[in-house]
Amino acid sequence: MNRLAIFDCDGTLVDSQANICVAMEECFGEAGLVAPDRAAIRRIVGLSLPQVMQVLAPGHDHDALAEGYKRCFQRMRAEGRVEEQLYDGIPAVLAALEAEGWLLGVATGKSDRGLRLVLEHHGLAHHFVTLQTADRHPSKPHPSMIAQCMADAGAEPATTVMIGDTSYDIAMAHNAGVRAIGVAWGYHEADELLNEGADAVAMHPSDLPTLCTLETV
Repeated sequence: MNRLAIFDCDGTLVDSQANICVAMEECFGEAGLVAPDRAAIRRIVGLSLPQVMQVLAPGHDHDALAEGYKRCFQRMRAEGRVEEQLYDGIPAVLAALEAEGWLLGVATGKSDRGLRLVLEHHGLAHHFVTLQTADRHPSKPHPSMIAQCMADAGAEPATTVMIGDTSYDIAMAHNAGVRAIGVAWGYHEADELLNEGADAVAMHPSDLPTLCTLETV
């Protein structure tokens, strides 16, 4: 049976929190609303946009705010203001997992367009056999994205791990019946990931090949 390692994107593969915070602040400003503080914004990275707006702006038009955020982010990208830096060691980890026979996927709250641009910019697209985004699935922690990743890769829950930096990733993994590996370099603290039920937390990307293998023995 195929082994499948599924990665979150923001906070796991790339550090995009500054972009997200600025786009959110500009979006709220254009809507005439006071923007949430950045700690609150970082807490919701990983959810789909309508769910994000439900958390950050209860009582307001979530769909309109979500569309406003998209416009702000696209404007930032067009103006060259978007920086989504890879975390140190990520390309080597992807190559190492592939060399060990793992298939790789992504399950992210980003859009199809946003994910494609990130992967193409960093030359990573060829590593992944399945890419699942908020455009075609319910928000995390619903297990739909993981289920589709497994279907695309011909993998089973027992041979699949979900790797992510937020409690939403861990909860999604458990809802899908797969192992969950947290990462300590993202937007939720390691203790929070463990409390959510992560089977392990990687302190550095280089830890992931060993943790993935241990989790699927």
